[in-house]
Amino acid sequence: MTNAPTIAVDVAIMGAGPVGGALACRLATAGLRVAVIDRAPLPPMEHPAYDGRAYAISAAMRPLLDQAGVWDKLPDPTCPILDIRVSDGRVGRRASRLFLHFDHTEAGDTPFGWMVEARSLRRALNAHLHALPDLHVFAPVSTEVVRSDDAAEIRIDGGPVLRCQLVIGAEGRQSSLRQSAGIGVARIPYGQTGMVCAISHELPHNGVALEHFLPGGPFAVLPMPASPDAIPGGAPHVSAVVWTERTKVAETILRLDDARFATEIRRRIGDYLGTVRPIGRRWSYPLSAMLVQRYTDTRLALAGDAAHGIHPIAGQGLNLGFRDATALAGLLIEAHEAGEDLGAPALLARYQRARRGDNLTMLAATDALDRLFSSDRPAVRLARDLGIAAVHRTPALKRFFMRSAMGLHAAGAE
Repeated sequence: MTNAPTIAVDVAIMGAGPVGGALACRLATAGLRVAVIDRAPLPPMEHPAYDGRAYAISAAMRPLLDQAGVWDKLPDPTCPILDIRVSDGRVGRRASRLFLHFDHTEAGDTPFGWMVEARSLRRALNAHLHALPDLHVFAPVSTEVVRSDDAAEIRIDGGPVLRCQLVIGAEGRQSSLRQSAGIGVARIPYGQTGMVCAISHELPHNGVALEHFLPGGPFAVLPMPASPDAIPGGAPHVSAVVWTERTKVAETILRLDDARFATEIRRRIGDYLGTVRPIGRRWSYPLSAMLVQRYTDTRLALAGDAAHGIHPIAGQGLNLGFRDATALAGLLIEAHEAGEDLGAPALLARYQRARRGDNLTMLAATDALDRLFSSDRPAVRLARDLGIAAVHRTPALKRFFMRSAMGLHAAGAE
């Protein structure tokens, strides 16, 4: 290690997932020297099998991927989210007649967001990360990170030493950088499991996203583009499913065969999509919220799931990470152009001020929504149904919630 060559970069990003990868591309396109380091190999995904995972990218976050040069490199079509329908109900019963419907044209010409296949985003990131001349990629590697008041060093096992002004931790909820910095974490367990899959269905979705609240947790159906390879001969009508259940119930559901699994989906969404068929894999993960004590330390900034975690009830987890990346990129590009220290305490303090309030607000909102809508008490059900109907009939409130769904009321969003 002592004879290893030294490479000088401006910023080193630990974690090559969507947040770390997009931030790296954004900084490199702005002229910063960037390194991306990951303990795992970058998933090649050049010819992957259809696996059913997808991301909902809000309207306010598309500019990050545009400016990073990633959006235009997506190899597969995206699907705009044109309408959102919010309803309340019980399994096996018709949804309440009191509902909330958002039409994107009531807030402007821009869709609420776009659905992007996970494999498509990964392939675009991989291609761009390796194409940018000022961006170095090291994966898979083991590292030792040493931070001081003057600089930071990432010592790569069997490779070079990277010397930089700032290290960004974007390695997910189990961030080793956060742990080594002694940054405390508070967690809120939900006793719920999130299940993710995709379905092929008989009738078109027309760009409508459904958020159906059930006693076990929210059940979301999100419009996807047609798939040429999800099933033999292709699937013209596809949607992504994000399904929350009490953990014991989820464990039983995950063991069902495809036919019974499809029946359970139909019991929750009714017949509006016609016959449904699960496609791809089923994914599951325990649900919890997470809040870190602080976002920064000496020459260190945390972003994405390394800094926060929320309930998926609003589908904003990745978008919060992209908001972190947008805020951090803006500060770093401005400082770089002014010739300032990218790891200065004042800059890191500005980043924490810019992001902590927004992330706290979203954590509190999603936690409250889950507790409100997961209750089956008659009085609570009546109150929330009346609330949904009131928003639907109040243009100002409706517009506020539509712009929130687009991410346009986030701190720093335009």
